[in-house]
Amino acid sequence: MIHTRILLHSLSFLILVVRVSRPVCVEVPSDTEAVLGNPMKLTCISCMKREEVNAETRVDWTYVTSNNDEIPMYLYDGQPHDVAGPFKGRLLWNGSKDLQDVSISFRNVTLNDTGTYKCEVFRQFNFDSYTPFYRGEKIINLVVREKAPQDTTALYSEIMMYVLLVFLTFWLVVEMIYCYRKISKSDEQTQDSATDYLAIPSENKENLAAPVTE
Repeated sequence: MIHTRILLHSLSFLILVVRVSRPVCVEVPSDTEAVLGNPMKLTCISCMKREEVNAETRVDWTYVTSNNDEIPMYLYDGQPHDVAGPFKGRLLWNGSKDLQDVSISFRNVTLNDTGTYKCEVFRQFNFDSYTPFYRGEKIINLVVREKAPQDTTALYSEIMMYVLLVFLTFWLVVEMIYCYRKISKSDEQTQDSATDYLAIPSENKENLAAPVTE
């Protein structure tokens, strides 16, 4: 009976560990600023509530013009495909194996890449009795800059680091001076005591050293 309980507890703990260690999908927003000439990832994450369910997935990436016209730029329908047009040869598939991350990346962005992009995901789930589907989309407003903007947070952090370094250096110098003066004062007192002792006549030294008897 005791062995059975131990076995059941062990199995429960193993199941808990397996559940906890399962990767978690989080739909994070995409970056919206890029620097001229650098690679840029357009993040599109579409989480599935049941990862174990087989689903046929199609992903359409389009560029939305100022007139709300959509220009196809990339397609995934079982395999990633470049689409003929102004973006052909400039994009890379950057999605995950389970197709919850269906992102793409620019090899290098230009100023003309500033604009609106749409990621449209279509999934058809395969169940025994019915085949439900899901359709979702994400909009990314990308801005391409000639130079990377200065990160004020990093600048403030660097300034604070230098201020702290100066303060610690000053405190260390003060501590060293204090310790040096204390040691010097102690040495002077020891030297004065030794000088006073040497200045005592010999007979007095013997009297000092002799024990007192009644």
